[in-house]
Amino acid sequence: MGSRFDIEDKFEIIDCVGQGAYGMVVAAKDKTLSEENQLIAIKKIEKAFEHKIFTRRTLRELKITRLLKHENVSSNKTILLPKSREQFDDIYVYSELMETDLASIIKSPQTLSDEHIQFFLYQILRGLKFVHSAGILHRDLKPRNLLVNSNCDLKICDFGLARAMGAELKQTKSSVMTDYVATRWYRAPELLLAYKEYDSSVDMWSVGCILAELLRRKAFLPGTETKNQLELIIDIFGNPSEEDLNAIPREKSRKLLKSFPKKKPKPLETLFPNANPKALDLLKKLLVFNPTKRITVEEALKHPYLEALHFPDDEPTRDPVPKGEFEFEKHALSLEQLKDMIYEEILLYHFPDFKAEYDRRVKAGESVCKEVL
Repeated sequence: MGSRFDIEDKFEIIDCVGQGAYGMVVAAKDKTLSEENQLIAIKKIEKAFEHKIFTRRTLRELKITRLLKHENVSSNKTILLPKSREQFDDIYVYSELMETDLASIIKSPQTLSDEHIQFFLYQILRGLKFVHSAGILHRDLKPRNLLVNSNCDLKICDFGLARAMGAELKQTKSSVMTDYVATRWYRAPELLLAYKEYDSSVDMWSVGCILAELLRRKAFLPGTETKNQLELIIDIFGNPSEEDLNAIPREKSRKLLKSFPKKKPKPLETLFPNANPKALDLLKKLLVFNPTKRITVEEALKHPYLEALHFPDDEPTRDPVPKGEFEFEKHALSLEQLKDMIYEEILLYHFPDFKAEYDRRVKAGESVCKEVL
């Protein structure tokens, strides 16, 4: 397997189900549980403390997956408790086992009916409604970050590039909301044009690109670099209107867009000849250049394309995540301070008294990183 897993004896590793720069995910079974409850995914985050950027991303991911509990959002069952605060380099995260991801399904030869596409899209939007209600932007939605099991249940994962919405994060040098988020093919125009401030509409553009990919069974806007990505968008949707150009904050970005050749919008019906007309209508509302005119997640759920699935009473929201949870984003913390905060995240799964005190501090508006600041 190429990587040693130092986990409890009660777990038996079955197979490697994923590998990347962060480490590895394996399928395992808990031999102490009944057969129907045995399977689990164990993610080993290797060398989590070699680079501060990656350590901060890991802290963000662990924090958000603890805070967001929803059927269509990946969350952690627990995290292996290290032997000590000082002596741990790898992090073992236990979660529900999901067999594959949407990227693999799109690339596979299996048939994707219109009902399949509706069901996947509905779950993405249902999960995203919850994420946005919590005041979180995912910022990296793509088929690879949508886990799927054999029942076609879907969960949004990988919150390492996510951010909490709120002006306090936009005012600090260490946490500027950069444009280099999301794989380029799914990146909204405002990110490509380096807007300093943006909102949940960036995720809705990504949803539109995912819907287009489900319909085509291949990437819709596979740009080679930022300018080419914008060219592909304009080639299909036409040049932005004068009103939309004037809404762009940076003069440099307006000049760039004005320099592009004039293009008329292409009818989506010719690009997706076999698609449900209602799917194309929703696609047009998702892939809108001006973010203020783009459909919201609540509006998308009400769209006629999803009328057979939309059930408002079963599309939960939550209160925005307390600002204190993301206070670390405002500070240039050292690697050791970030490691301390990750250790505290792990303690929350294991010690009720510690969690009670932590929750009290959050509710009272006290610093949740007072030990490290």
